[in-house]
Amino acid sequence: MRYIARPSGQTTGNPSTMEPSNMDLVRICGVAFAAVLAILSLLAGTISGICWLFPVNAADLPDPGAEEAIRQAAAKAFPDCRVAEIREIKP
Repeated sequence: MRYIARPSGQTTGNPSTMEPSNMDLVRICGVAFAAVLAILSLLAGTISGICWLFPVNAADLPDPGAEEAIRQAAAKAFPDCRVAEIREIKP
């Protein structure tokens, strides 16, 4: 049986057969949830693999205490200025 929409809004056939039942709706939501969960799991695995391949050395991380000290010293010496970026030059 075909479902044909007419300009007047009337349809041919039984329109109640075209609407999903409550169990179909639950199944659709379950499949969508499982698909999203699978995609997020793959993404988490990818990120975990990248972090494993390229580990971060703790010595390379910035020291927040030193950065705050620099910001406070700069604010005291130059009250109208702010520190936008701090770079450490390693020999």
